[in-house]
Amino acid sequence: MKLLIVDDEQTARYGMRRAVDFKGRIFEAANLAAATRIWQEEQPELVLLDLNLAGESGFDLLQTVQDSGAPTKVVIITAHGNEKIAVEAMRRGAFDYLSKPFDIDDLRLTVRNALDQIQLREENQALKQEIAALAGSGEIIGTSESMQGVYSVLEKVSEIDVTVLLLGESGSGKELIARELHRRSPRSGSPFVTVNCAAIPENLVESELFGHEKGAFTGAVNRRIGKFEQADKGTLFLDEIGDMNLETQAKVLRAVEDRRIERLGGTQSIEVDVRLVSATHRNLKQMVKDGQFREDLYYRLEVVKIEVPALRERRQDIPLLERHFRAIFSDRYKKESPDIAPAALARLVEFPFPGNVRQLRNLVERLVVLNGTGVIEERDLPDEVRFYRPSDELDPSEPCLDLFYKMDYRTAREAFEIRYLVRKLKEHENNISRTAQAIGIHRQSLQQKIRELNLRPIVGMPEGADPEGEGDGPVQQEDTP
Repeated sequence: MKLLIVDDEQTARYGMRRAVDFKGRIFEAANLAAATRIWQEEQPELVLLDLNLAGESGFDLLQTVQDSGAPTKVVIITAHGNEKIAVEAMRRGAFDYLSKPFDIDDLRLTVRNALDQIQLREENQALKQEIAALAGSGEIIGTSESMQGVYSVLEKVSEIDVTVLLLGESGSGKELIARELHRRSPRSGSPFVTVNCAAIPENLVESELFGHEKGAFTGAVNRRIGKFEQADKGTLFLDEIGDMNLETQAKVLRAVEDRRIERLGGTQSIEVDVRLVSATHRNLKQMVKDGQFREDLYYRLEVVKIEVPALRERRQDIPLLERHFRAIFSDRYKKESPDIAPAALARLVEFPFPGNVRQLRNLVERLVVLNGTGVIEERDLPDEVRFYRPSDELDPSEPCLDLFYKMDYRTAREAFEIRYLVRKLKEHENNISRTAQAIGIHRQSLQQKIRELNLRPIVGMPEGADPEGEGDGPVQQEDTP
Protein backbone atom coordinates (compact mmCIF):
# COMPACT_ATOMS: atom_id res chain seq x y z
CA MET A 1 0.00 0.00 0.00
CA LYS A 2 1.27 3.47 -0.88
CA LEU A 3 0.37 6.97 0.32
CA LEU A 4 1.30 10.25 -1.33
CA ILE A 5 1.24 13.48 0.72
CA VAL A 6 1.18 16.66 -1.39
CA ASP A 7 1.70 19.96 0.43
CA ASP A 8 4.07 22.86 -0.22
CA GLU A 9 4.80 23.20 3.52
CA GLN A 10 7.40 20.75 4.81
CA THR A 11 6.10 20.97 8.38
CA ALA A 12 2.58 20.11 7.18
CA ARG A 13 3.85 17.09 5.29
CA TYR A 14 5.90 15.98 8.28
CA GLY A 15 2.93 16.39 10.62
CA MET A 16 0.60 14.36 8.41
CA ARG A 17 3.21 11.66 7.92
CA ARG A 18 3.69 11.30 11.67
CA ALA A 19 -0.02 11.46 12.43
CA VAL A 20 -1.45 8.87 10.04
CA ASP A 21 -1.49 5.22 11.06
CA PHE A 22 -0.28 3.91 7.72
CA LYS A 23 1.50 0.58 7.28
CA GLY A 24 3.06 1.03 3.88
CA ARG A 25 5.30 3.31 1.83
CA ILE A 26 4.77 7.06 2.17
CA PHE A 27 5.86 9.55 -0.50
CA GLU A 28 5.96 13.33 -0.24
CA ALA A 29 5.77 16.09 -2.84
CA ALA A 30 6.00 19.86 -2.45
CA ASN A 31 4.76 20.84 -5.90
CA LEU A 32 2.55 19.64 -8.72
CA ALA A 33 5.36 18.38 -10.96
CA ALA A 34 6.83 16.15 -8.25
CA ALA A 35 3.40 14.94 -7.20
CA THR A 36 2.44 14.05 -10.77
CA ARG A 37 5.70 12.20 -11.35
CA ILE A 38 5.37 10.17 -8.14
CA TRP A 39 1.75 9.37 -8.85
CA GLN A 40 2.54 8.17 -12.38
CA GLU A 41 5.51 6.06 -11.27
CA GLU A 42 4.19 4.62 -8.02
CA GLN A 43 0.40 4.62 -8.48
CA PRO A 44 -0.35 5.19 -4.77
CA GLU A 45 -3.70 3.98 -3.53
CA LEU A 46 -4.27 7.11 -1.42
CA VAL A 47 -3.34 10.80 -1.91
CA LEU A 48 -3.59 13.57 0.70
CA LEU A 49 -3.72 16.63 -1.56
CA ASP A 50 -3.51 20.29 -0.54
CA LEU A 51 -5.35 22.36 -3.15
CA ASN A 52 -3.16 25.46 -2.65
CA LEU A 53 0.38 24.66 -3.80
CA ALA A 54 2.32 27.95 -3.94
CA GLY A 55 0.56 29.30 -7.00
CA GLU A 56 -0.43 25.88 -8.37
CA SER A 57 -3.78 24.17 -8.01
CA GLY A 58 -4.19 20.66 -6.66
CA PHE A 59 -7.22 20.39 -8.94
CA ASP A 60 -4.81 19.66 -11.79
CA LEU A 61 -3.52 16.50 -10.08
CA LEU A 62 -7.06 15.49 -9.12
CA GLN A 63 -8.07 15.87 -12.77
CA THR A 64 -5.10 13.79 -13.91
CA VAL A 65 -6.06 10.99 -11.50
CA GLN A 66 -9.70 11.07 -12.56
CA ASP A 67 -8.90 11.16 -16.29
CA SER A 68 -6.67 8.08 -15.94
CA GLY A 69 -9.47 6.00 -14.50
CA ALA A 70 -7.18 4.88 -11.67
CA PRO A 71 -8.87 3.73 -8.44
CA THR A 72 -6.71 6.11 -6.36
CA LYS A 73 -8.56 7.73 -3.43
CA VAL A 74 -7.86 11.47 -3.14
CA VAL A 75 -8.50 13.36 0.11
CA ILE A 76 -8.56 17.12 -0.47
CA ILE A 77 -7.08 19.54 2.09
CA THR A 78 -8.19 23.17 1.96
CA ALA A 79 -7.70 26.32 3.98
CA HIS A 80 -10.36 27.23 6.50
CA GLY A 81 -13.34 28.87 4.84
CA ASN A 82 -12.85 27.14 1.48
CA GLU A 83 -15.44 24.43 2.08
CA LYS A 84 -17.25 25.34 -1.15
CA ILE A 85 -14.08 24.59 -3.09
CA ALA A 86 -13.73 21.29 -1.22
CA VAL A 87 -17.30 20.34 -2.12
CA GLU A 88 -16.48 21.13 -5.75
CA ALA A 89 -13.43 18.82 -5.47
CA MET A 90 -15.64 16.02 -4.21
CA ARG A 91 -17.99 16.63 -7.11
CA ARG A 92 -14.99 16.12 -9.37
CA GLY A 93 -14.20 12.79 -7.77
CA ALA A 94 -12.35 13.40 -4.49
CA PHE A 95 -13.03 10.87 -1.73
CA ASP A 96 -13.30 13.38 1.15
CA TYR A 97 -11.91 16.68 2.37
CA LEU A 98 -10.35 18.24 5.46
CA SER A 99 -10.13 21.94 6.28
CA LYS A 100 -7.00 23.36 7.88
CA PRO A 101 -6.39 23.42 10.75
CA PHE A 102 -7.83 19.93 11.16
CA ASP A 103 -7.94 17.69 14.18
CA ILE A 104 -5.47 14.77 14.14
CA ASP A 105 -8.26 12.34 14.98
CA ASP A 106 -10.26 13.61 11.99
CA LEU A 107 -7.26 13.01 9.72
CA ARG A 108 -6.78 9.50 11.05
CA LEU A 109 -10.47 8.69 10.71
CA THR A 110 -10.59 9.98 7.13
CA VAL A 111 -7.50 7.99 6.17
CA ARG A 112 -8.86 4.89 7.87
CA ASN A 113 -12.18 5.21 6.01
CA ALA A 114 -10.34 5.57 2.71
CA LEU A 115 -8.14 2.56 3.43
CA ASP A 116 -11.19 0.49 4.39
CA GLN A 117 -12.79 1.29 1.05
CA ILE A 118 -9.56 0.51 -0.79
CA GLN A 119 -9.27 -2.85 0.97
CA LEU A 120 -12.93 -3.63 0.29
CA ARG A 121 -12.46 -2.79 -3.39
CA GLU A 122 -9.38 -5.01 -3.62
CA GLU A 123 -11.17 -7.88 -1.91
CA ASN A 124 -14.13 -7.51 -4.26
CA GLN A 125 -11.81 -7.43 -7.25
CA ALA A 126 -10.00 -10.53 -6.02
CA LEU A 127 -13.33 -12.27 -5.47
CA LYS A 128 -14.49 -11.36 -8.97
CA GLN A 129 -11.24 -12.71 -10.39
CA GLU A 130 -11.64 -15.92 -8.47
CA ILE A 131 -15.25 -16.31 -9.56
CA ALA A 132 -14.23 -15.62 -13.16
CA ALA A 133 -11.45 -18.17 -12.88
CA LEU A 134 -13.72 -20.80 -11.39
CA ALA A 135 -16.86 -20.20 -13.41
CA GLY A 136 -17.31 -22.95 -15.93
CA SER A 137 -13.83 -24.36 -15.39
CA GLY A 138 -14.26 -26.71 -12.45
CA GLU A 139 -11.11 -26.93 -10.37
CA ILE A 140 -8.95 -25.20 -12.98
CA ILE A 141 -7.72 -21.84 -11.71
CA GLY A 142 -6.42 -19.03 -13.89
CA THR A 143 -7.40 -15.85 -15.71
CA SER A 144 -4.26 -15.50 -17.85
CA GLU A 145 -4.46 -15.26 -21.62
CA SER A 146 -2.89 -18.69 -22.04
CA MET A 147 -5.48 -20.29 -19.74
CA GLN A 148 -8.28 -18.48 -21.55
CA GLY A 149 -7.08 -20.30 -24.65
CA VAL A 150 -7.37 -23.61 -22.80
CA TYR A 151 -10.89 -22.73 -21.63
CA SER A 152 -11.87 -21.84 -25.19
CA VAL A 153 -10.86 -25.28 -26.51
CA LEU A 154 -12.54 -26.97 -23.53
CA GLU A 155 -15.76 -25.17 -24.35
CA LYS A 156 -15.64 -26.33 -27.96
CA VAL A 157 -14.75 -30.01 -27.50
CA SER A 158 -16.18 -31.06 -24.13
CA GLU A 159 -19.53 -32.18 -25.49
CA ILE A 160 -18.05 -33.72 -28.66
CA ASP A 161 -17.01 -37.35 -28.32
CA VAL A 162 -13.51 -36.82 -29.70
CA THR A 163 -10.09 -38.00 -28.50
CA VAL A 164 -7.97 -35.29 -26.89
CA LEU A 165 -4.22 -35.11 -26.35
CA LEU A 166 -2.95 -32.91 -23.51
CA LEU A 167 0.63 -31.70 -23.78
CA GLY A 168 2.47 -29.99 -20.95
CA GLU A 169 5.09 -30.26 -18.25
CA SER A 170 4.64 -32.46 -15.20
CA GLY A 171 2.58 -30.74 -12.55
CA SER A 172 0.97 -28.25 -14.93
CA GLY A 173 -2.56 -29.56 -14.36
CA LYS A 174 -3.21 -31.94 -17.27
CA GLU A 175 -5.30 -34.33 -15.17
CA LEU A 176 -7.50 -31.48 -13.93
CA ILE A 177 -8.23 -30.52 -17.53
CA ALA A 178 -8.98 -34.15 -18.40
CA ARG A 179 -11.42 -34.30 -15.49
CA GLU A 180 -13.03 -31.07 -16.62
CA LEU A 181 -13.47 -32.48 -20.13
CA HIS A 182 -15.27 -35.43 -18.57
CA ARG A 183 -17.35 -33.28 -16.20
CA ARG A 184 -18.71 -31.18 -19.06
CA SER A 185 -19.31 -34.11 -21.42
CA PRO A 186 -22.47 -36.21 -21.89
CA ARG A 187 -20.46 -39.02 -20.23
CA SER A 188 -20.20 -37.15 -16.91
CA GLY A 189 -22.57 -39.59 -15.19
CA SER A 190 -20.27 -42.51 -16.01
CA PRO A 191 -16.80 -43.35 -14.66
CA PHE A 192 -13.67 -41.26 -15.12
CA VAL A 193 -10.78 -43.75 -14.96
CA THR A 194 -7.12 -42.74 -14.75
CA VAL A 195 -4.08 -44.79 -15.71
CA ASN A 196 -0.56 -43.46 -15.09
CA CYS A 197 1.40 -45.31 -17.75
CA ALA A 198 4.73 -44.25 -16.23
CA ALA A 199 3.90 -45.68 -12.81
CA ILE A 200 2.95 -49.20 -13.89
CA PRO A 201 5.68 -51.84 -14.45
CA GLU A 202 6.02 -52.59 -18.16
CA ASN A 203 5.02 -56.25 -17.74
CA LEU A 204 1.76 -55.26 -16.01
CA VAL A 205 0.55 -52.44 -18.29
CA GLU A 206 -1.53 -54.70 -20.54
CA SER A 207 -3.16 -56.39 -17.57
CA GLU A 208 -3.93 -52.99 -16.07
CA LEU A 209 -5.51 -51.71 -19.28
CA PHE A 210 -7.29 -54.79 -20.61
CA GLY A 211 -7.65 -57.02 -17.57
CA HIS A 212 -6.87 -60.73 -17.37
CA GLU A 213 -8.52 -64.06 -16.86
CA LYS A 214 -7.77 -66.35 -13.96
CA GLY A 215 -4.55 -68.27 -14.62
CA ALA A 216 -3.48 -66.01 -17.50
CA PHE A 217 -0.02 -65.74 -15.90
CA THR A 218 1.72 -66.61 -12.65
CA GLY A 219 -0.04 -64.78 -9.84
CA ALA A 220 -3.31 -64.29 -11.76
CA VAL A 221 -5.43 -66.12 -9.17
CA ASN A 222 -8.62 -64.26 -10.09
CA ARG A 223 -10.19 -62.56 -13.07
CA ARG A 224 -9.35 -58.85 -13.24
CA ILE A 225 -11.40 -56.18 -14.99
CA GLY A 226 -9.14 -53.73 -16.84
CA LYS A 227 -9.35 -49.97 -17.07
CA PHE A 228 -10.98 -49.99 -20.49
CA GLU A 229 -13.91 -52.01 -19.11
CA GLN A 230 -14.05 -49.94 -15.91
CA ALA A 231 -14.37 -46.79 -18.03
CA ASP A 232 -17.16 -48.18 -20.23
CA LYS A 233 -19.60 -45.38 -21.19
CA GLY A 234 -17.21 -42.93 -19.51
CA THR A 235 -13.74 -41.43 -20.01
CA LEU A 236 -10.37 -43.19 -19.88
CA PHE A 237 -7.44 -40.90 -19.11
CA LEU A 238 -4.05 -42.30 -20.11
CA ASP A 239 -1.53 -40.11 -18.33
CA GLU A 240 2.11 -40.10 -19.50
CA ILE A 241 1.22 -42.17 -22.56
CA GLY A 242 4.67 -41.40 -23.97
CA ASP A 243 6.07 -43.95 -21.48
CA MET A 244 4.01 -46.80 -22.95
CA ASN A 245 5.94 -49.53 -24.81
CA LEU A 246 5.36 -50.13 -28.53
CA GLU A 247 3.61 -53.48 -28.07
CA THR A 248 1.02 -52.00 -25.74
CA GLN A 249 0.64 -48.99 -28.03
CA ALA A 250 -0.45 -51.36 -30.83
CA LYS A 251 -3.13 -52.91 -28.61
CA VAL A 252 -4.38 -49.52 -27.46
CA LEU A 253 -4.69 -48.41 -31.08
CA ARG A 254 -6.68 -51.51 -31.92
CA ALA A 255 -8.96 -50.99 -28.90
CA VAL A 256 -9.60 -47.36 -29.84
CA GLU A 257 -10.36 -48.16 -33.48
CA ASP A 258 -12.37 -51.36 -32.97
CA ARG A 259 -13.96 -50.36 -29.63
CA ARG A 260 -13.27 -53.91 -28.51
CA ILE A 261 -10.69 -55.51 -26.19
CA GLU A 262 -9.67 -58.95 -25.04
CA ARG A 263 -8.51 -59.75 -21.53
CA LEU A 264 -5.11 -61.39 -21.22
CA GLY A 265 -5.57 -65.14 -21.33
CA GLY A 266 -9.10 -64.77 -22.69
CA THR A 267 -10.72 -65.49 -26.03
CA GLN A 268 -13.86 -63.41 -25.74
CA SER A 269 -13.99 -60.03 -27.56
CA ILE A 270 -15.53 -57.45 -25.26
CA GLU A 271 -17.18 -54.30 -26.59
CA VAL A 272 -16.15 -51.09 -24.79
CA ASP A 273 -17.40 -47.55 -25.27
CA VAL A 274 -14.88 -45.06 -23.90
CA ARG A 275 -13.76 -41.56 -24.68
CA LEU A 276 -9.98 -41.50 -24.67
CA VAL A 277 -8.06 -38.54 -23.27
CA SER A 278 -4.29 -38.89 -23.07
CA ALA A 279 -1.47 -36.73 -21.76
CA THR A 280 2.31 -36.55 -21.81
CA HIS A 281 5.19 -34.22 -21.04
CA ARG A 282 7.25 -35.82 -23.81
CA ASN A 283 7.69 -34.65 -27.41
CA LEU A 284 5.62 -37.31 -29.15
CA LYS A 285 6.41 -35.98 -32.62
CA GLN A 286 10.11 -36.49 -32.02
CA MET A 287 9.44 -39.91 -30.50
CA VAL A 288 7.57 -40.85 -33.70
CA LYS A 289 10.61 -39.79 -35.75
CA ASP A 290 12.89 -41.81 -33.47
CA GLY A 291 10.68 -44.90 -33.76
CA GLN A 292 9.72 -44.79 -30.07
CA PHE A 293 6.05 -44.04 -30.58
CA ARG A 294 3.65 -45.37 -33.20
CA GLU A 295 2.76 -42.77 -35.82
CA ASP A 296 -0.73 -44.20 -36.40
CA LEU A 297 -1.51 -44.07 -32.69
CA TYR A 298 -0.13 -40.53 -32.42
CA TYR A 299 -2.48 -39.21 -35.09
CA ARG A 300 -5.37 -41.18 -33.56
CA LEU A 301 -4.76 -39.51 -30.20
CA GLU A 302 -4.14 -36.02 -31.54
CA VAL A 303 -7.57 -35.33 -33.04
CA VAL A 304 -7.69 -32.34 -30.69
CA LYS A 305 -4.52 -31.12 -29.00
CA ILE A 306 -4.48 -28.87 -25.92
CA GLU A 307 -1.18 -27.39 -24.83
CA VAL A 308 -1.22 -26.74 -21.10
CA PRO A 309 1.03 -23.79 -20.19
CA ALA A 310 3.74 -24.10 -17.55
CA LEU A 311 3.20 -21.97 -14.46
CA ARG A 312 6.17 -19.73 -15.35
CA GLU A 313 4.32 -18.88 -18.58
CA ARG A 314 1.30 -17.60 -16.66
CA ARG A 315 2.85 -15.96 -13.64
CA GLN A 316 -0.08 -13.55 -13.23
CA ASP A 317 -2.14 -16.56 -12.11
CA ILE A 318 0.18 -17.27 -9.17
CA PRO A 319 -1.52 -14.84 -6.70
CA LEU A 320 -4.91 -16.35 -7.53
CA LEU A 321 -3.63 -19.91 -7.20
CA GLU A 322 -1.78 -19.09 -3.99
CA ARG A 323 -4.90 -17.60 -2.41
CA HIS A 324 -6.99 -20.58 -3.56
CA PHE A 325 -4.57 -23.13 -2.08
CA ARG A 326 -4.20 -21.11 1.12
CA ALA A 327 -7.96 -21.26 1.63
CA ILE A 328 -8.08 -24.99 0.87
CA PHE A 329 -5.35 -25.94 3.35
CA SER A 330 -6.50 -23.55 6.07
CA ASP A 331 -9.88 -25.27 5.93
CA ARG A 332 -8.36 -28.76 5.74
CA TYR A 333 -6.13 -28.26 8.78
CA LYS A 334 -8.69 -26.20 10.73
CA LYS A 335 -6.42 -23.17 10.88
CA GLU A 336 -7.26 -19.51 10.45
CA SER A 337 -6.08 -18.55 6.99
CA PRO A 338 -2.87 -16.50 7.25
CA ASP A 339 -2.29 -13.42 5.13
CA ILE A 340 0.68 -13.24 2.80
CA ALA A 341 3.09 -10.29 2.82
CA PRO A 342 3.46 -8.48 -0.53
CA ALA A 343 7.21 -9.16 -0.56
CA ALA A 344 6.61 -12.90 -0.11
CA LEU A 345 4.01 -12.93 -2.88
CA ALA A 346 6.39 -11.06 -5.19
CA ARG A 347 9.01 -13.76 -4.59
CA LEU A 348 6.49 -16.45 -5.52
CA VAL A 349 5.60 -14.62 -8.73
CA GLU A 350 9.29 -14.27 -9.62
CA PHE A 351 10.16 -17.93 -8.98
CA PRO A 352 9.99 -20.17 -12.11
CA PHE A 353 8.41 -23.20 -10.33
CA PRO A 354 9.93 -26.09 -12.30
CA GLY A 355 7.34 -28.36 -10.66
CA ASN A 356 4.55 -26.05 -11.86
CA VAL A 357 1.18 -25.84 -10.08
CA ARG A 358 1.84 -29.03 -8.13
CA GLN A 359 4.98 -27.49 -6.62
CA LEU A 360 3.16 -24.26 -5.74
CA ARG A 361 0.34 -26.24 -4.14
CA ASN A 362 2.74 -28.27 -2.00
CA LEU A 363 4.64 -25.13 -1.00
CA VAL A 364 1.49 -23.30 0.08
CA GLU A 365 0.39 -26.34 2.09
CA ARG A 366 3.72 -26.29 3.93
CA LEU A 367 3.49 -22.53 4.56
CA VAL A 368 -0.03 -22.82 5.98
CA VAL A 369 0.83 -25.77 8.22
CA LEU A 370 3.98 -24.18 9.66
CA ASN A 371 2.69 -20.61 10.01
CA GLY A 372 2.14 -19.43 13.56
CA THR A 373 2.07 -15.65 13.17
CA GLY A 374 -0.96 -15.10 10.94
CA VAL A 375 1.20 -13.68 8.14
CA ILE A 376 3.37 -15.54 5.64
CA GLU A 377 6.52 -13.44 5.44
CA GLU A 378 9.37 -13.56 2.96
CA ARG A 379 11.58 -15.23 5.58
CA ASP A 380 9.11 -18.14 5.74
CA LEU A 381 9.77 -19.12 2.13
CA PRO A 382 12.23 -21.92 1.36
CA ASP A 383 15.71 -20.73 0.38
CA GLU A 384 15.30 -21.79 -3.26
CA VAL A 385 12.42 -19.32 -3.57
CA ARG A 386 13.61 -16.63 -1.19
CA PHE A 387 17.10 -16.38 -2.66
CA TYR A 388 16.21 -17.18 -6.25
CA ARG A 389 18.60 -15.37 -8.57
CA PRO A 390 17.11 -14.33 -11.92
CA SER A 391 19.04 -15.62 -14.91
CA ASP A 392 22.20 -13.74 -15.80
CA GLU A 393 21.23 -14.25 -19.42
CA LEU A 394 18.17 -12.02 -19.14
CA ASP A 395 18.13 -9.19 -21.63
CA PRO A 396 15.35 -6.79 -22.65
CA SER A 397 14.37 -8.77 -25.73
CA GLU A 398 10.76 -9.32 -26.71
CA PRO A 399 10.53 -12.96 -25.53
CA CYS A 400 11.72 -11.92 -22.05
CA LEU A 401 9.43 -8.90 -21.96
CA ASP A 402 6.57 -11.26 -22.77
CA LEU A 403 6.72 -12.49 -19.17
CA PHE A 404 6.18 -8.97 -17.86
CA TYR A 405 3.26 -8.29 -20.20
CA LYS A 406 1.44 -11.19 -18.57
CA MET A 407 1.75 -9.72 -15.05
CA ASP A 408 -0.19 -6.88 -13.48
CA TYR A 409 1.63 -3.51 -13.43
CA ARG A 410 2.92 -3.61 -9.85
CA THR A 411 4.14 -7.22 -9.97
CA ALA A 412 5.82 -6.65 -13.33
CA ARG A 413 7.53 -3.53 -12.09
CA GLU A 414 8.91 -5.19 -8.97
CA ALA A 415 10.00 -8.28 -10.92
CA PHE A 416 11.84 -6.11 -13.43
CA GLU A 417 13.46 -3.98 -10.71
CA ILE A 418 14.79 -7.12 -9.02
CA ARG A 419 16.25 -8.49 -12.25
CA TYR A 420 17.68 -5.13 -13.34
CA LEU A 421 19.30 -4.21 -10.01
CA VAL A 422 20.71 -7.70 -9.38
CA ARG A 423 22.50 -7.55 -12.74
CA LYS A 424 23.75 -3.97 -12.27
CA LEU A 425 25.00 -4.62 -8.75
CA LYS A 426 26.78 -7.73 -9.94
CA GLU A 427 28.39 -5.79 -12.81
CA HIS A 428 29.85 -3.33 -10.28
CA GLU A 429 30.80 -5.94 -7.64
CA ASN A 430 28.02 -4.78 -5.30
CA ASN A 431 29.57 -1.32 -4.99
CA ILE A 432 26.55 0.87 -4.33
CA SER A 433 28.14 4.21 -5.26
CA ARG A 434 29.44 2.97 -8.61
CA THR A 435 26.20 1.15 -9.38
CA ALA A 436 24.09 4.21 -8.56
CA GLN A 437 26.31 6.40 -10.74
CA ALA A 438 26.14 3.91 -13.61
CA ILE A 439 22.33 3.71 -13.60
CA GLY A 440 21.81 7.41 -12.99
CA ILE A 441 20.19 7.57 -9.55
CA HIS A 442 21.26 8.85 -6.12
CA ARG A 443 23.12 6.42 -3.87
CA GLN A 444 20.47 6.86 -1.17
CA SER A 445 17.74 5.94 -3.64
CA LEU A 446 19.58 2.76 -4.57
CA GLN A 447 20.07 1.92 -0.90
CA GLN A 448 16.35 2.39 -0.35
CA LYS A 449 15.53 0.09 -3.28
CA ILE A 450 17.89 -2.60 -1.97
CA ARG A 451 16.05 -2.50 1.35
CA GLU A 452 12.59 -2.47 -0.22
CA LEU A 453 13.30 -5.39 -2.53
CA ASN A 454 15.41 -7.28 0.05
CA LEU A 455 18.23 -7.70 -2.45
CA ARG A 456 21.04 -8.18 0.06
CA PRO A 457 20.71 -11.98 0.35
CA ILE A 458 20.18 -12.31 -3.41
CA VAL A 459 23.38 -10.48 -4.36
CA GLY A 460 25.28 -11.81 -1.36
CA MET A 461 25.61 -8.65 0.74
CA PRO A 462 25.85 -9.19 4.50
CA GLU A 463 23.17 -7.35 6.44
CA GLY A 464 24.27 -3.80 7.34
CA ALA A 465 27.17 -3.82 4.90
CA ASP A 466 27.57 -1.15 2.24
CA PRO A 467 30.64 -1.95 0.14
CA GLU A 468 31.24 1.51 -1.22
CA GLY A 469 34.96 1.40 -1.82
CA GLU A 470 35.19 5.15 -1.24
CA GLY A 471 34.52 5.14 2.51
CA ASP A 472 30.95 6.34 2.23
CA GLY A 473 29.97 4.42 5.31
CA PRO A 474 26.99 2.20 6.13
CA VAL A 475 23.57 2.43 4.58
CA GLN A 476 21.65 5.30 6.12
CA GLN A 477 17.95 5.05 6.90
CA GLU A 478 16.05 7.38 4.60
CA ASP A 479 12.75 8.92 5.69
CA THR A 480 11.53 9.81 2.22
CA PRO A 481 12.00 7.51 -0.79
